[in-house]
Amino acid sequence: MIPSRESDKGRVRAMGGFEAVTSTGTENSYDSYLSRYSSEKHPAEIIRVEGEDYIDVSGNGFKNVDQYEGLDGKAVIMPDSGGISWNFNVHNPGIYNIRIHYFPLAGKSSAIERKLTINDSVPFTGADNLSFDRIWGNQDQEIQRDDRGNDLRPKQIEKPEWVLTSFNDSEGYYEEPYSFFFGKGIQKLSLESLREPMIIDYIELYQEKPVQTYEEVKSEYAAAGIQIADDQNLVIQAEDAKRKSSPTLAPLSDRSSPTVIPYDISKIRMNTIGGVNWKLPGQWIEWEVDAKEDGLYQLALKRKQDQLRGVYATRSITIDGEYPFAEMKNIPFNFSMGWQTDILGNGEEPYLFHLTPGIHRIRMTVTLGEVAPLLQTIESSVLELNEMYRKIIMITSNTPDSYRDYQLDKRLPDMIEVFKRQEDTIRSVADYLEQSTGERSDKVAVLYTMVHQLEEMVKAPETVARHLSSFKTNVGGLGTWILSIREQPLTLDYMIVSSPDVKLPRANATWWEKVKHEVGSLISSYTVDYDSIGNTGKADRSVTVWTTTGRDQAQIMKGLIDDTFTPETGISVNLRLVPGNILLPATLSGEGPDVAMQIGEDMPVNYAMRGAAADLTAFDDYDEIVTRFRDSALTPYEYNGGLYALPEQQTFPMLFFRKDILNELGLTPPNTWQDVYNMISVLQKHNMEFYLPIENPTNNATLVPNATFSMLLYQNGGQFYGEGGADSALDSDISMEQFKKWTQFYSNYKFPLQADFSNRFRTGEMPIGIADYSIYNMLTVLAPEIKGLWDFSMVPGTEQADGSISHEVASHTTGVMMLKNAADKDAAWTFMKWWTSKDSQVMFGRAMEGLLGEAARYPTANIEALEELPWPIKDYRNLESQWEWVRGIPQVPGGYFTGRHLDNAFRKVVNEHENPREALSDYILYINDEIDVKRKEFRLPNAMEAEKNGN
Repeated sequence: MIPSRESDKGRVRAMGGFEAVTSTGTENSYDSYLSRYSSEKHPAEIIRVEGEDYIDVSGNGFKNVDQYEGLDGKAVIMPDSGGISWNFNVHNPGIYNIRIHYFPLAGKSSAIERKLTINDSVPFTGADNLSFDRIWGNQDQEIQRDDRGNDLRPKQIEKPEWVLTSFNDSEGYYEEPYSFFFGKGIQKLSLESLREPMIIDYIELYQEKPVQTYEEVKSEYAAAGIQIADDQNLVIQAEDAKRKSSPTLAPLSDRSSPTVIPYDISKIRMNTIGGVNWKLPGQWIEWEVDAKEDGLYQLALKRKQDQLRGVYATRSITIDGEYPFAEMKNIPFNFSMGWQTDILGNGEEPYLFHLTPGIHRIRMTVTLGEVAPLLQTIESSVLELNEMYRKIIMITSNTPDSYRDYQLDKRLPDMIEVFKRQEDTIRSVADYLEQSTGERSDKVAVLYTMVHQLEEMVKAPETVARHLSSFKTNVGGLGTWILSIREQPLTLDYMIVSSPDVKLPRANATWWEKVKHEVGSLISSYTVDYDSIGNTGKADRSVTVWTTTGRDQAQIMKGLIDDTFTPETGISVNLRLVPGNILLPATLSGEGPDVAMQIGEDMPVNYAMRGAAADLTAFDDYDEIVTRFRDSALTPYEYNGGLYALPEQQTFPMLFFRKDILNELGLTPPNTWQDVYNMISVLQKHNMEFYLPIENPTNNATLVPNATFSMLLYQNGGQFYGEGGADSALDSDISMEQFKKWTQFYSNYKFPLQADFSNRFRTGEMPIGIADYSIYNMLTVLAPEIKGLWDFSMVPGTEQADGSISHEVASHTTGVMMLKNAADKDAAWTFMKWWTSKDSQVMFGRAMEGLLGEAARYPTANIEALEELPWPIKDYRNLESQWEWVRGIPQVPGGYFTGRHLDNAFRKVVNEHENPREALSDYILYINDEIDVKRKEFRLPNAMEAEKNGN
């Protein structure tokens, strides 16, 4: 690139030549596969397999279609589950690339994923998870504005079309399409659905053509007599992109500089695209350029890369589906806090692109480029170092004696060799990065920290046990490094396709422009209402709704309201983003909302006791609406025969386990608690641990009943409260026995009282544990190094008298509540029904994931909506299996003492070795006393009176 400004200071030019250093033991890796067939030929033959000519399918929903969406011929529909196979004859055996012509059928808005097998076996790791993009675009051609003059983020909708794409590495480590070996004769190719439906026209075996260098292309320009375009200056605003690979790539608002186009000092303007949403390998954005004359053009980008200091973000560029020349495969963008305009070039002259008159598609794709082999190397290092860490703790435990020499170098003969090899490997990556970027940034410092520790441990093996904690931290730091380097964010303001002699706009603001911008922004912060979201104008009927979520979530909500709810009902909604602690004082002062969203499950019943929440059973269609949810989600909102909120989100525990480690230990995931007891000894023999969820006692006042105790209690037929919630039922024999079992995990089996499960799960110290299912999202996004090595399933159960196994667990929810003083209760109820409906929950969940990625997958309480969210089929079935066993915990007056004193009793037993029955009995007295006080306060019958009334 050639910056448009004169200075080239600090600009990164990528170095070449670093080759990935990976473990030699990875037999199923793509590198090993290529090595195995390196001597095979690359036949020029193209072999086409028509989709409709399949020989076998497994599952339902497969069928042939004709002339689909403009296709000339037949194709086959492949649903989101099942498999399909084809046979074809190969005359010339050898290495082929594979491409597919497909149409993305409407599904759950996520990428299409398939598993490939050749002759019934997966050729290499990576072929078992092939990804195919959907195509997205703005719903409206023009960006809309609210009634206060602010731009509204355009809704992203699917714009499907037929796509021809190669089978590529979805992780981005290999920029070239995958290569596959096919022998001579009849070959079998199969695809298995992992996620989302598609239509397949054909699959082809072919050879990818090599891309010419710029010098070669430049010579062809001269030979063909192609001239430079005269006086052309086409400015394409980046936010006007026509197509994208993901709904996350919606236009963004940037107010960091007055030079951003369009700009307003106080109003929100959608004026950029990309940013931190455009960061994952394979994500692409495509623009259309209408060239007016045949000729050679230069390409300039106004961009900002302010996220990766010490590393560069990389993009590739194709025009009309092809690389113009090889240099466009990897274009590095160096770190810069401000905006700058770069002309694509080789540092001496701009690259020239040949465009013919008419519409051309320019696509920019996130690619790892020169960083790919670095990431492969460090990922391999992390896996090997984590494996060695597990071997070490099998000898030393997690808390080794710092004064003891465990003679690890003798007991683990390969330890020093591994440390030395990884020291050299990681140092080579750090040196390469430092040389290529010209600075020792925080990204490089992480690597050198690991190098120095490995160096010290090689010199003094007796200190390994003493430094085990810092070693684990540093290896975890490498995992975080992988995640941060793999993300390649870049923000674009506009693209200019022009003649080389055209003067480009200034990217940086002048001193005076900056002053006006800062002063104007300061004044606007006092005069503009930033709490209200979207349109604020009122219709004949209106509802005031408060939410405590983030601004992005609130923007999505308001967009859905303005797009669907208000047009359908004629009811306007004033949505306000408020702090979580403001609802109570606002309600007491008569300034509260009509509807409160995203509230904890303890609030509706507390408000109902005080006459501040509306009873939803009063509405005629109440019985129909509650069928959207499982009974367990409604339980916390029931009080005295009424229901005081509708559930929005519902989460519950699942069993997470590392498949690779359990296989090493000869273990299988437990189905019952007896299976758990059986595996504890094997885990502890290797100094590994089983994780059970335990709450942090620092905020004891708001503790909920422990998840482990709750599942043990419910699986054995216990209850938290007596009839009508008038007293605690924890004094039952069932409760006492399960409380004892729960505490014995910690007093007898020494389970940890505090643990960062997600990190220990990554390292393998805790290869199995029970945790809230929302941790799935975090592991998927934040632990890429263990992708495919873990799974989740139902929690261990308890065998019943009839031989069946109960897997009951307790859930936790958030809800939407109507306040008693709502001015228009029918309008508020209409809003609540709309918000908790399947369509609204699906739209919100998909939009959330589209904006923030998989980490933001929405745990809706609506039964039908969860099925429509983009879960892989296998994982959704696991969730559904557990959801059928979920039970809610009732909320009763004074019930906040239950979780608090249950935890107090637990810690009395574990920390002070008190008898479990006596400890729990003592605290049950406190729980019952508080329940009696509250029932008296709200003029409810106490336990004895309730029992008399029952008789």
